[in-house]
Amino acid sequence: MPATTSAPHTATSAGNDVARDTAQAAVALGGGHGLFATLSALRRLHDDLTIDDLTAVVTVADNGGSSGRLRGEFGVLPPGDLRMALAALCGDDEWGRTWADVIQHRFAGQGDMNGHVIGNLLIVGLWELMGDHVRALDWVGRLLGAHGRVLPMATTPMDITARVRGADAGAPDEVTLVRGQVEVATTEGRIESVALVPEDPQACTEAVDAVLAAEWVVLGPGSWFSSVIPHLMVPGLRRALAETNGRLVVVLNLEAQAGETTGFGPADHLAALFEHAPDLTVHAVLVDSSALADDHARLEKDVADRGARLVVADIAVPGEPRHDPDRLAEAFRRIVDEA
Repeated sequence: MPATTSAPHTATSAGNDVARDTAQAAVALGGGHGLFATLSALRRLHDDLTIDDLTAVVTVADNGGSSGRLRGEFGVLPPGDLRMALAALCGDDEWGRTWADVIQHRFAGQGDMNGHVIGNLLIVGLWELMGDHVRALDWVGRLLGAHGRVLPMATTPMDITARVRGADAGAPDEVTLVRGQVEVATTEGRIESVALVPEDPQACTEAVDAVLAAEWVVLGPGSWFSSVIPHLMVPGLRRALAETNGRLVVVLNLEAQAGETTGFGPADHLAALFEHAPDLTVHAVLVDSSALADDHARLEKDVADRGARLVVADIAVPGEPRHDPDRLAEAFRRIVDEA
């Protein structure tokens, strides 16, 4: 049975020297704040040469806020999660911090620009100018000095749908279909499964190639049904995840998300992942020590049954329900060094 391990907060200089001698490619999949946390951590490994090639593959099904408005007006992929991933890959120098702040700036005021984000407008403008999603994102990355590449998971506009039991409080056993990322993320009831419309969106070729070439693939954390699991619903990307020789690390959420995963513990998150992709091969499952509570024994068994390794570490900001980039980076470094 794979052992449960606890990752330390700091790595020794010897461990860093080993990592620098064995630099590897990593791909992180997700969206929103969860992917931002993962990329912020992996960028630290990229900066110290533990990871020499870093790619973000981003969910593109958002239908709310500035992204939803731009998607509706211009018929483009929603740019918001792509923008956040680019911001996470900005450096810690003055150039990187400044550009991260610029592209994350949201307009106030009372007019038509209210709520729009500068980075969203920049991305959509380059898409219109160049007519190529990937080329335009690469140019934004060059402008920002991003420490890695950002790609959409698919190049086809899409919606997320969910089968939800008890969405109507008056009919707790009735299953209804909810459509739209915002609607799925905020639904009442319990989500039983999610799907994409169309069912077979065209996977981004460069994203598929990156997954197939990676030594490490990281899935999660994030909105489980609307940002993490959708990657498994894109046929081309799903095949790449099954065929890659890269080691897959699943990062579990710190807590349940109201509406989308109300009442979920770590083991429930993992179970939902495997219900949508039962053939997924996982190398390690990373969970914060404070999230385990009474779920530890069940999670340890479920991870062991999959032939994976459970890694328990303090990866949250103390007293806050969000991941600490430095602590998360050290947990990733330990997983890489001990592989």
